[in-house]
Amino acid sequence: MPALVNYCGDDEFYSGSSMYSNPIDLGRLYSIGSNVDLYSPPCKRARISSNFLFGSAEFEQNKQPSIDVLPDECLFEIFRRVHGGKERSACACVSKRWLNLLSSIKRTEICEEKNIPVFDDVEMVSCDENGETESDGYLTRSLEGKKATDIRLAAIAVGTSGHGGLGKLLIRGSNSVRGVTNVGLSAIARGCPSLRSLSLWDVPSIGDEGLFEVARECHLLEKLDLCNCSSITNKGLIAIAENCPNLISLNIESCPKIGNDGLKAIGKLCTKLQSISIKDCRLVGDHGVSSLLSSATNVLSKVKFQALNVTDFSLAVIGHYGKNVTNLVLNNLQYVSEKGFWVMGNAQGLQKLTSLAISSCRGITDVSIEAIAKGCSNLKQMCLRKCCFMSDNGLVSFARAAGSLESLQLEECNRITQSGIVGAISNCGTKLRTLSLAKCMGIRDVASGLSASTPCSSLRSLSIRNCPGFSSASLALVGKLCPQLQHVDLTGLCAITDSGLLPLLESSESGLVKVNLTGCMSLTDEVVSALARLHGGSLELLNLDGCRKITDAGLIAIAENCMFLSDLDVSKCAVTDSGIATLSNADQLNLQVLSLSGCSEVSNKSFPFLKKMGRTLMGLNLQNCSSISSSAIELLVESLWRCDILF
Repeated sequence: MPALVNYCGDDEFYSGSSMYSNPIDLGRLYSIGSNVDLYSPPCKRARISSNFLFGSAEFEQNKQPSIDVLPDECLFEIFRRVHGGKERSACACVSKRWLNLLSSIKRTEICEEKNIPVFDDVEMVSCDENGETESDGYLTRSLEGKKATDIRLAAIAVGTSGHGGLGKLLIRGSNSVRGVTNVGLSAIARGCPSLRSLSLWDVPSIGDEGLFEVARECHLLEKLDLCNCSSITNKGLIAIAENCPNLISLNIESCPKIGNDGLKAIGKLCTKLQSISIKDCRLVGDHGVSSLLSSATNVLSKVKFQALNVTDFSLAVIGHYGKNVTNLVLNNLQYVSEKGFWVMGNAQGLQKLTSLAISSCRGITDVSIEAIAKGCSNLKQMCLRKCCFMSDNGLVSFARAAGSLESLQLEECNRITQSGIVGAISNCGTKLRTLSLAKCMGIRDVASGLSASTPCSSLRSLSIRNCPGFSSASLALVGKLCPQLQHVDLTGLCAITDSGLLPLLESSESGLVKVNLTGCMSLTDEVVSALARLHGGSLELLNLDGCRKITDAGLIAIAENCMFLSDLDVSKCAVTDSGIATLSNADQLNLQVLSLSGCSEVSNKSFPFLKKMGRTLMGLNLQNCSSISSSAIELLVESLWRCDILF
C-alpha cells in the first residue's frame, strides 16, 4: 500500500508492452501521442471461441455505466453533495430519473460547503451571478395550458436555485394528458423555499397534499391565489395558516370545498393578512366572514366578497370591525337586505374606507346608500353597478352626504334619470372630480326647469357611455354645470348633435385635453371646427371613430388650430387624401398616433403624406383601408421603421 500511495514518476499512463493477455482487451486501448491512452472498442469484431465466453461477459458488463445501477438511496446521497446551480441542472438533464431525484431533495438536505479557508481567513459563500444569496427569491415563472406539467415544475425547482431562487409561480390550466399534480407542486416546495407568491388556476389535480408540502417548506409565502381548485379543502388552507405567518394576500375563487373552518384559521393565525378576496365559494358563510373580520389581530385593508351565502350579519361585522379597511368590494350578495347595508353604514367602523364598489346587490336602496355615505366620512371613490332599487332621491342624498367624494361611477342603474344626475352634480360638494355613467337606460330628456342648478367647479372628467336616452338637451344642461371639464367621453351617444355638444364646448373654461366622441354619428364638421378653435391650445387626444359626417373640413380645422394634438382617430370618417395632405403640411402638428381604419377614400396617393408625418408618428392604423394597396403598405412599413403600423 505505501508503494501505491507514494508512487511517482513522469509516465502516468503506461505506454510499454501490453498488460493484457486477452486479445479482446487489446482493443480497449489505443495510443494517442506518446503517453496517453484512451478507451476505444475494436474496429473489427474479434473472432472468439467458446473458451473466451467468460471474458466476453465481463466485457459486456463493463460497458454499462456503473452509476445507473446504484439504487435511488445512493444517488440521493450523491446528488445532495453536488454544489452549484449549474452542476445540479446539468445532472437533471441526464434522465427523467435523475431529474425526479434532484427535485425530491429539500434545500435543507443539501450538504453545503462550510468554512472553506481560502487565503487564510477568507470563507467561500455560495452566491449567484448577481452577488445575491441563492434563496432570495427574485425569479418569476408562469406555466399555462399544455406547458403545465410535473416535469416542467421539477425542472423549475432544480434550475432556479442557482439564479436567485423562485419568488413567484403562476400555474394556469394543465396539460390534458400529463397535467400538474401534487407531485409537481411538492417538487417546487422542496426546491424553492424562497417562494413568496403562488397562483393556482384551473388545476383540479392539485389537492391538499400539494399545499401541505408548500406549507412545510415555503414559510416565506406572502400571496396565495386559488381559482377553480376543486380538490383543495379546508385542511390545505389550515396548513397554510399554521405554517405561513407572513401571508398578506389571499384570493379564493370557485373552490367548492373551502369553507368557514379554513377562513377561521386564516383569521386567527395570519396576523399580517392585509388583502382578502373570496368569490363563489358556496361553503363560505357568515361564520367564516365574521371570523376573518373580528379577529383581534385584524389588519385587513382590502376586502372583496362576491357571490357568497352571507346575510346581513356579515355586513354588520364589516361595519363594526373593519376599522382598517380602505378598499371594499361587495358583489352579488343576494341574501343581504337593505338592513344589512344600513347597519354597515351606521356602525361607524369604516372611517378609513376610501374606495367602495357594490354590484348586483338588492339591498342598496335610497335609505341604505345614504347611511353608507354618512358612516364612511372619508369615502373618495364610489362605484355602483346594477343597483336597480336606488332612485334619484338616494343618489342626490348620497352626493350631499359624501363630502369627501372624488369619483362617482354608475353602471346599469336604470332608475336614475336626468334629474338625479343633475342633482348629484349640484350637491356633490367641492371635491368631485370624475363622474362616469354607463348603460343607464332610465336617463331621458325632461323639462328645462332644472337649469337653475348650481354648477360643479371641481368636476374635471365626464364620461357618459352607451346611454341611448342621453340626448342633446341633457348634454347641453350637464355641460353648463361643468365649466372646468378637461376630459370628455361620450362614446355611443348616437342621439347627440352639434346643438347639444356646442354648449359644453363653449362653457368649458379650463380647456379640454381629451375628447372621445366614438360612435356619435350625428356630429358634423361644425362641432369639430368649434372644438379646434376653442380648445386647440390644450387638446391632446381626439377620437372621432365612427363619426361618418366628419370630412376633410374637420381635418383642416384640426391642422390649423391643434398644435399639441398627439393622438387622432378618424376611423370610418369621410376623410380623403386631401385631408391627409393637409395634416402632413401642418408644421405645428406633431401627431404620434393616427388611426385611419375603415377610411375607404384614403388611397395610395396619401403615401408621401403619411411618409412625411412619419418623422413623429409612433403608431399608424390602416386596417380596412380598401383603397390602399398592399405594395404601398409594404413600402410604408420599410420607410417608417420606427412606427408601429396596423394593416
